[in-house]
Amino acid sequence: MLNIKTPLLLLLLLLLISKNLYSLTFDNDKIIENIFKKENISGTIVIYNNQSKIFTGYNYKRANIQYSPASTFKIANSLIGLSVGAVKSVDEVFFKYQGQEVFLESWKHDSNLKDAIKVSNVLAYQELARRIGKEQMLINLEKINYGNKTIGDHIDTFWLDSSLKISAVQQVEFLTKLANRELPYSKKIQEDVSNIILIDNSKNYNLYGKTGWFVLNDDLNTIGWFVGWVEKDKNIYTFAMNMDIKKASKDDFPKDLAKRQKVVIESLKALSFIQ
Repeated sequence: MLNIKTPLLLLLLLLLISKNLYSLTFDNDKIIENIFKKENISGTIVIYNNQSKIFTGYNYKRANIQYSPASTFKIANSLIGLSVGAVKSVDEVFFKYQGQEVFLESWKHDSNLKDAIKVSNVLAYQELARRIGKEQMLINLEKINYGNKTIGDHIDTFWLDSSLKISAVQQVEFLTKLANRELPYSKKIQEDVSNIILIDNSKNYNLYGKTGWFVLNDDLNTIGWFVGWVEKDKNIYTFAMNMDIKKASKDDFPKDLAKRQKVVIESLKALSFIQ
């Protein structure tokens, strides 16, 4: 007698195999590889064509290694903050500058999400995280399946201290859902957050993105991120790149930081996704 559970088990097995095979579909592009070599950087990039369902890029092994998201987490932080009511809108001035010493002069003013994300104001987003709280933060990281979904002991530094980690592939998966308004939040919240990370509204395409820079314990070895997506001709191309950035000294501001955006733009052009 046939066990009625057998067909269901076979179906689940086939779905699991299909999912694994799909996740391994990655085209290592030689032109993009040469861009990394020309710039003399060690890193990875993942670009996902929402129409063809193909992952293209460079260094698949590294693309699956998790690193601290650094300031790229401000995208998720904004979504979560709006969804739980920690802030009412991207225009609400929730951060009050109180004269403390800051890393950048552009952080020395009261700020809303729209302003804070443009200048990557760490203090503002630390305030937002404290408003959200540990319980809601954990619930929402699980809800959106963000990286390792770990925040450690400190609610206002976990995306900067290696507690929270995410891979380039996972960044692309998360951002593809955001770009398609498929995250478990209202469409308005997803549209509002997308709009505040719009960095290039050209004639032929819209470019959305956020950079990040994570300083490791020795203060000299750092990781740079640039993540986002392009909307062009009713299609979406999601990307995430990270790279090693060396500092000459603890007080050094590396010139290689500019290569984050440069490599992504050149890679998108190499695939004819932008002109």
